[in-house]
Amino acid sequence: MPQATRDIKRRIKSVASTKKVTKAMEMVSAAKMRRAVAGVLASRSYSDLAWQLVSRLVLESAGELHPLLTRREKVKKAALVMISGNRGLCGGFNAQIIQRTNRYLKEQSDKGIDVSLITVGKKGRDFMAKKNYPLVADFIKADATVDITEIRPLAHLLIEGYLAGQFDKVALAYTDFISTLVQKPTIIEILPLPSSDGNDLGRVSSQLPISNFPGPSEAEGRIAALEYLFEPSPVEVLNELLPRMLETKIYQAVLEANASEHSARMVAMRNASEAAGDMISELTLIFNKARQAGITAELADISGGRAAVE
Repeated sequence: MPQATRDIKRRIKSVASTKKVTKAMEMVSAAKMRRAVAGVLASRSYSDLAWQLVSRLVLESAGELHPLLTRREKVKKAALVMISGNRGLCGGFNAQIIQRTNRYLKEQSDKGIDVSLITVGKKGRDFMAKKNYPLVADFIKADATVDITEIRPLAHLLIEGYLAGQFDKVALAYTDFISTLVQKPTIIEILPLPSSDGNDLGRVSSQLPISNFPGPSEAEGRIAALEYLFEPSPVEVLNELLPRMLETKIYQAVLEANASEHSARMVAMRNASEAAGDMISELTLIFNKARQAGITAELADISGGRAAVE
């Protein structure tokens, strides 16, 4: 067999082996994606409604009931939590959230705000460390977050820093899961609680606006404000409620990021498998042409030798 056809055959075998790997990774990512998406869809409604409850409290109290609800007039220091992936081979998932984070850091720097960065995930941490950006803390990101207690240390760090005056505001950078093919890097403000009623994670907020909550009708001339009764006292209730709301917000963001990462990886591996299949088809065609050309050349030599003998 000529050297050219041997090289092509060796390359076909190599690409076929790569295709087996990418196909296996696609199947694993698809299984993880189904679980992650199910978790996101199951928790979105609760997270959205809980956050809107806090929004109501802010609107009714003007942020005076608790320090976590009070917006500071001058913002000089901020904290940003960036949620990225632990591994690559997921298309532009990590690159997009890193780019969005860099843009936010530049915007805040132009405003004279010093941002402390907290990372969740190895890829974001490694990139920022390579750029010599100072990190306040780094948290391990589980491949599949199943319990809200996993993010409780992060929530405690943010709450204690905000109450102690280390941060004047806290933002969260994550990738919002829209569909299997679409994931959007997003930054929302989570402290003070909440920054606005439009910062709900996911897409449930468009279906459940605050104005649709059961309340007095304007047509009947009732007062639009809702009255809340706190037992035993507003401070004691909010001391327990608000940290749970912040944990819920961060937990939902981690779920959104997990679903986005597994979806992006599944799509990337599927594209890689399809590209490998196309390459195998092209190489097979080239191999057949080279083999046919070799056979034709050998037949021509045989015919030429016979004619010379005759």
